[in-house]
Amino acid sequence: MNAASTRLGRARRLTLAAATLLGACVAAATLRGAPWPANAGWTLLMLVPLLLPLPGLLRGTRRTYAWATLCVAPYFAYGLTEVVANPAARGVAAAILFASLAWFASLVYGLRVTRQARPPGQSASAD
Repeated sequence: MNAASTRLGRARRLTLAAATLLGACVAAATLRGAPWPANAGWTLLMLVPLLLPLPGLLRGTRRTYAWATLCVAPYFAYGLTEVVANPAARGVAAAILFASLAWFASLVYGLRVTRQARPPGQSASAD
């Protein structure tokens, strides 16, 4: 096994671990916020942006890593809003904020690992 495949495997594990952490934080926040029948639907709705890129992330598709960075925005906005506006939920909101940043960083790391090497003399602006 070469160094590139080792880094790719590490990036995939980090990304999936961060997504799992974010999903657990979101589920904990939404399940404690409302009575049982109502919060199950809300929890599933909140997890949709996290579940959409999952098949491509499991396969390690570079394109999925790129567009999955856009799926982080709802969680970041939710966490930031709750940290500022809801003192009772600051702990779990801070965890969501941290987990969303960790997921974003792991996605960017996965993109950097899978970046193709440029031929010598070709500038980055040629894309």
